[in-house]
Amino acid sequence: MTCAELLIRLLGERYGVDTLFGIPGVHTVELYRGLEGRDIRHVTPRHEQGAGFMADGYARATGKPGVCLIITGPGMTNIATAMGQALADSIPMLVISSVNRRDTLGRGQGRLHELPSQQQLMAGVSRFSHTLLDPKALPEVLARAFAVFDGERPGPVHLEIPIDLFAAEVAEPASFSRPRLYPAAPDAEGLATAAGWLREAERPLVLLGGGCVAAPEAARELVSRLDAPTATTINAKGLLGCAHPLDLGANTALPAVRELARHADVILAIGTELGETDYDVVFDDGFALTGRLIRIDLDAQQLVRNQSLALGLVGDAGRALEGLLAHVEAPLCKDGAARATAVREALALDQDPALAPFVPLCATLEAALPEALWVGDSTAPVYAANHLLSLPQPRRYFNASTGYGTLGYGLPAALGAQLGRPEQPVIALVGDGGVMFTLSELATAVEERLPVVILLWHNAGYEEIRRYMDAHGVARLGVDIQAPDFQTLAQGFGCAATRVGEPQALARALAERPLDAPLLIEVDAHAWQRALDA
Repeated sequence: MTCAELLIRLLGERYGVDTLFGIPGVHTVELYRGLEGRDIRHVTPRHEQGAGFMADGYARATGKPGVCLIITGPGMTNIATAMGQALADSIPMLVISSVNRRDTLGRGQGRLHELPSQQQLMAGVSRFSHTLLDPKALPEVLARAFAVFDGERPGPVHLEIPIDLFAAEVAEPASFSRPRLYPAAPDAEGLATAAGWLREAERPLVLLGGGCVAAPEAARELVSRLDAPTATTINAKGLLGCAHPLDLGANTALPAVRELARHADVILAIGTELGETDYDVVFDDGFALTGRLIRIDLDAQQLVRNQSLALGLVGDAGRALEGLLAHVEAPLCKDGAARATAVREALALDQDPALAPFVPLCATLEAALPEALWVGDSTAPVYAANHLLSLPQPRRYFNASTGYGTLGYGLPAALGAQLGRPEQPVIALVGDGGVMFTLSELATAVEERLPVVILLWHNAGYEEIRRYMDAHGVARLGVDIQAPDFQTLAQGFGCAATRVGEPQALARALAERPLDAPLLIEVDAHAWQRALDA
């Protein structure tokens, strides 16, 4: 068989890939010969950045790597932003691209789509980037990629194949079965020490990150046994379920949670970077831990970043949670529920004036679509929902306000999530500024008949940046942008659309939504506020 045919067979038969995101180009047509007759769905975005965001959303919703087929040169520079977002949030993504013929690499001859070194360019937004020079090495390189996804800190992996190798003949491997790979378990002595510290603690605190989302039952049980107030990152929202008595939510940037954190004598942090976009979204470096910090992470280097460490364990979050449970067999009594309740009362999120417009927005969406996945861009409703929303399971809330913080993520990532979880409704929270980066993906939503609810918060510009300029005494320049007529645009794509200005109208639009096609609901932010003030 050819190298291209072997690649597709390995993806489908060995690694269980069922969906590919890609835009065919003259350099990748041989890959599409390999796709013919295969039980793999191919989705065509309208931009390579959209392909990357769709793969990201698919991966977050399903836990399986999102896979993209991308052309040489401009295809790679276009997808680099999406790879940067996935890298920052440790999302498994396999980007397979073409590259120019082996005999022309690095020669600067002005070939179609030529870059001086495509591999070096992509290395900065991937866990590793590899140029395949021998088709016989393809199974090994793919095995390395999936070893990253299964056993290390995940993230994007880039594999580029010279166009003269796609049609090269290669022998079929002896087996297409997938090897089993188990992630590392933390050191047993270290787990025993950590458990001892937690048993002796008077004011323990637990911090759970996105690395824990595959083990929600173990996380809930450990938190309960430790009787410790627990904060989750935005990427771990839903890990403890709804209304858990120890759950502080993703609110570590707010004063009441910070005060609790400063007074914690032992802190257990699992699967979290302890990074700025989860713990310091007010950007004042005010999240301080003064107690003994225990960290558990797959990445040894991550253990020593951002906060001073007392005990570090390298290993998988799920195996760490199970290991700690074995050392904390009897429930402890640390006054955790009372401390967590006091913090939630001090937060009084539903009474915060800054969040007030979004309390009925979230409540209306939750009431109409209780089983929905929420996928967001960097936009005002997302910033509010980060604090307000409580969900029963993980993998049902993610957005681009963490990590890389790119705009344009919400719409295509929601489409990827819907493709991965077709049985559940999906809500895309986008703004009138950010959605313009990837608005063309409405065409993909219509073509694939994806019933995503696209809630577009229209506040006539880049509101968050306007506020930031005002707070820092900078004149408002470049932020009061002109928006198009989104209703007409949506209809031009063949997408149903409506405009609302108050909660009752939003509820009606959700109740009447199509079940086999996307719906764009444009919320007039100023009319919404007037309705709430009336």
